[in-house]
Amino acid sequence: MVALTLCLLAGTSHAQTKPAGPAMPAQKKGQISESADVAWLSDMQAQVRKASVHGQPWPGPQSGPPARAGVTVAVLSEDLRNGGILGVVKGIGEAAKVIGWNTKIINLGGNSADRSAGFAAVAGLKPQGVILVGIDAREAHAELQALANQKIPMVGWHVGSQAGIPASGPVAMNVSTDPLEVARITAMAAVAGSRGKAGVVIFTDSRFEIAKAKAEAMASVIRACKGCTLLEIRDVAISHSAELMPGATRELLSRYGKRWTHALAINDIYFDYAAIELTKAGLPSNAVEMMSAGDGSAAAFLRIQAGTFQTGTVAEPLNLHGWQLVDEMNRLLAQRPVSGFLFPVHLVTTANIAFDGGPLLQYDPDNAYRDIYRRIWRR
Repeated sequence: MVALTLCLLAGTSHAQTKPAGPAMPAQKKGQISESADVAWLSDMQAQVRKASVHGQPWPGPQSGPPARAGVTVAVLSEDLRNGGILGVVKGIGEAAKVIGWNTKIINLGGNSADRSAGFAAVAGLKPQGVILVGIDAREAHAELQALANQKIPMVGWHVGSQAGIPASGPVAMNVSTDPLEVARITAMAAVAGSRGKAGVVIFTDSRFEIAKAKAEAMASVIRACKGCTLLEIRDVAISHSAELMPGATRELLSRYGKRWTHALAINDIYFDYAAIELTKAGLPSNAVEMMSAGDGSAAAFLRIQAGTFQTGTVAEPLNLHGWQLVDEMNRLLAQRPVSGFLFPVHLVTTANIAFDGGPLLQYDPDNAYRDIYRRIWRR
């Protein structure tokens, strides 16, 4: 059944240019010269270093419409058990309290069978706007179009593989870091850290377009690496990772042994269960290096701090994204265009985890974004 939580939180164009991927050598894979190979690896290392810099100033919007008071917004989430989704919803609640809105949260609990009931609950609330968190817009196209026909504005987080302003469809803004750049940086970190010798398994969930796109972007980087091996792409439903990952991890260890040096995933949650199995197998904590292309969970931060298998996560600023979703909706309610802003990719490692919210087990940039949004909203 759909879990309906009514949270009454009453209270008082800067599009990011997508960074280029690593420059591929001109020769075919088997013909890459040693100098070209070295230059390619050096370029990857430079991009990884850039993504790892901490304390960057706010690169987003500085102006916009003032807060529209007394707004009620429905927040439809795919599954609040997912740490990324939960972090964004918390950020929405924090921002809604500041801007003076009411939010009504509807949680699908990761059950696609409850999708129709969830959207029916949204429609029954008659909100002035809808924020989608982790909902696949392609899969839910019919339901979203029905809301659009009622002239209800919509913005979302991780609703598709294209970050920013979608080329088509009823959702005005997909708030996210660029998922493909997130994926590429994750794979580059594996290549750079192994000096071009990684043996990689990629975990994804093919039910979601964004997950498939991220997995393929990671695979493309690994395939282009002369000395790396893409062992396989393993499809594991993220909502069933607790049941499926232990067995999958044991099977992969049996199949590949020491050839498996790096695990990449579209979300940290896979590693919650893989790390346990690697420990049970008696492996040293650096035997399989785990790196995630999202979302920067508290458990991932703990593993990175402890040096227990996980060495990196391209963490998203979940709380900040919640604030941005409220700002984008405020722009639509004021009949203004969305900002189109994409926050830059950030790789969390042992070298920078002490900054930007790391001690609190989250990526929360030290760039005063709350004060900036308050100023934009006149709050």
